[in-house]
Amino acid sequence: MSETILVVDDEPAILSTLSGILSDEGYEVQTAESGLEVIPIVQAKPPALVLLDIWMPEPDGIETLQRLKTFIPDLIVIMMSGHGSIETAVKAIKLGAYDYIEKPLSLEKVVLMVKHALNEFRLQEENRSLKRLVAKKYEMVGASRAILRLKEQIRLAAPSNSRVLISGENGTGKELIARMIHSASPRRNAPFLEVNCAAIPENLIESELFGYEKGAFTGAAQRKKGQFELASGGTLFLDEIGDMTLATQAKVLRALQEQAFMRVGGHERVHVDVRVIAASNKELPTEIKAGRFRDDLYYRLNVIPLHAPPLRERIDDIPLLISYFIKEVAEEQRIRPKRLTSEAFDLLKQYQWPGNVRELKNIAERLLIMAPTPIISSHDLPEFIKDSAPYLQDAAPGHGQPKPRPAGPKPLKEARSTFERAHILSELEANDWNIPQTAEALKIERTHLYRKMKVLGIKAPTENPL
Repeated sequence: MSETILVVDDEPAILSTLSGILSDEGYEVQTAESGLEVIPIVQAKPPALVLLDIWMPEPDGIETLQRLKTFIPDLIVIMMSGHGSIETAVKAIKLGAYDYIEKPLSLEKVVLMVKHALNEFRLQEENRSLKRLVAKKYEMVGASRAILRLKEQIRLAAPSNSRVLISGENGTGKELIARMIHSASPRRNAPFLEVNCAAIPENLIESELFGYEKGAFTGAAQRKKGQFELASGGTLFLDEIGDMTLATQAKVLRALQEQAFMRVGGHERVHVDVRVIAASNKELPTEIKAGRFRDDLYYRLNVIPLHAPPLRERIDDIPLLISYFIKEVAEEQRIRPKRLTSEAFDLLKQYQWPGNVRELKNIAERLLIMAPTPIISSHDLPEFIKDSAPYLQDAAPGHGQPKPRPAGPKPLKEARSTFERAHILSELEANDWNIPQTAEALKIERTHLYRKMKVLGIKAPTENPL
């Protein structure tokens, strides 16, 4: 589809000439002879670019430019004038014009300027689109009390330049927290760099952080900037800082104190402006007592402490999270998303999730790909999740009846309800939630089955959130 260019000029000859040349270049061209015509045209169909004459009857080009920018701030507008002056050009640029071209027009120059302007606009739009995708990728999903509290702490911490120390188990989203802080900070347009201190060998961590000079060691063929220097103006995320050696800790401490350091093999101090966010899955106070972590570095980092809660402390978020991950993976794999039964959600909530959110995302992807039907039932869950349920009902081998496996003694009435619920769910899933067929298989009236489902809290899959 060709891009639309709106040409605005009170001289018919110029409108005709520009329409012809731009149409030959493959653009769709609209014309207007006054500023009064412009706004209705733009409101009906926003063009990709406007060529706007300055000297026209009221409203003139400058006033029309101001009106256009009120409606569409990102609209590309190139001003034209046969009575140009530096003051007029500067005023137009300050009001948001992309550029300024003088009459008599050089048609080659007009075409070239239009191409450059549209190319730049496409790059900016692509950049905005990528930023939106990145922001969506690093969205924190959840509405539990723990997550709402964490989101509020992030909102308060982000605008400052203070250092942040994030604690939490593996897979709880410590990097996500760091990225959210950076994205909401004044440094959002500067780099966000991550260093996994546990993944870099001890003999390389210093040069990775601070860089090195040419000839500093065998293989150092040229100067290399370190992560502290590359992140200057932005944010440096030191993940798993509890695995950093004491020697490197001392150098990081000094860099934090002075916002300066020397590259490996260098003699000149490199000054930087970097915000450091650190994270660890270890209890750093315990590491300090054991002599494995410097207390002075801990106090430098722990200005704003944040904690990423484990998934078992936010089980109410599991339906939201797994539905979010299923939708995300379905879009990536270009397949249709699937739904979970309420029984499946219940079992997922009972599992302890030692791998936290990262483990949950892997399970969501597995279920989406491997579950044979659009409805993911409890039977589709991995065995280790089903085995973790305290009162799971399994079908006895070779029989159609469920076999209770209680985790401990329970009243007869409760055990009977548990058995009935599991058995009815099994039949419903076997009959694709067709109520009449299920009632016939269970040898009960349909109204009786509805009552049982209501009493036992059984809901059809369509009642579950996506």
